[in-house]
Amino acid sequence: MVKYMQKLKIGFIGIGVMGKSMADNLLKAGYEVMVYTRTKQKAESLLAKGAKWFDSAKALAQNVDVIISMVGYPQDVAEIYLGENGVIKNLKPQSIIIDMTTSSPRLAQEIYQEAQKYEIKSLDAPVSGGDVGAKNGTLAIMVGGDKEVYEEVLPIFEAMGKTICYFGKAGSGQYAKMSNQIAIASNMMGVCEAVAYAKKCGLNPQDLLDVISTGAAGSWSLSNLAPRMLKGDFAPGFFIKHFIKDMKIAIESADEMNLDLPGLKLAKSLYEKLAKEGYENNGTQALLKYYDAE
Repeated sequence: MVKYMQKLKIGFIGIGVMGKSMADNLLKAGYEVMVYTRTKQKAESLLAKGAKWFDSAKALAQNVDVIISMVGYPQDVAEIYLGENGVIKNLKPQSIIIDMTTSSPRLAQEIYQEAQKYEIKSLDAPVSGGDVGAKNGTLAIMVGGDKEVYEEVLPIFEAMGKTICYFGKAGSGQYAKMSNQIAIASNMMGVCEAVAYAKKCGLNPQDLLDVISTGAAGSWSLSNLAPRMLKGDFAPGFFIKHFIKDMKIAIESADEMNLDLPGLKLAKSLYEKLAKEGYENNGTQALLKYYDAE
């Protein structure tokens, strides 16, 4: 594995709430990491630890073996990979691209097909686990693409995540992540409604969480985000605006399959109300604000 790490140079695009910790874990694992992000200042802590800076995705691509991206929206992903000055047209053949953004399954398939024209290997590998999972290197990573490519870069995934699963052909990682977001959406409504109900009843909400989190109601959101709600901590582990983006993608994908998802649509409508009220840059746990305002 040491030989493997010395061989590959990894380029990382997108040093945000999640991406910075993910890139940091790659550095800790011994990889040579090079970064590009729109705001260089966001990468300063990584540069201090040995990462190298490039001022464009094109320049980065010309100097690495693997590109990992963790950005905000599908349009950002498309620009990074498919643009004239983007990654695919500037990587050397047999290089590997790994988009870890939660994005469109169709876009993942388009990127895969375009990459093949240039003899570039492509994986879609969105993650779950939020800022805590990114920091601790315990992310769940859902992968789509060619299995042999997945196996080739598995040590890279292991530096960032704990639960890593290959789901199938290109786009499968994104489909898996959409399933994850669908489960979270309705669960977050349940968590917030339980907290709001307990407060209205005059119960001690923390005592309630301590009890119900050990039973059938238990969930990651209940254990990790509900305590933040009670402290009034709405800082983003995952932005509301990005969750709305994910829910839109999931609904569009479900519509293509003639599948109705009423719980997801309701959750999206509640989050959109919060976004209109100026909370789009809060974490998803800020959904409690909707119920507190009732």
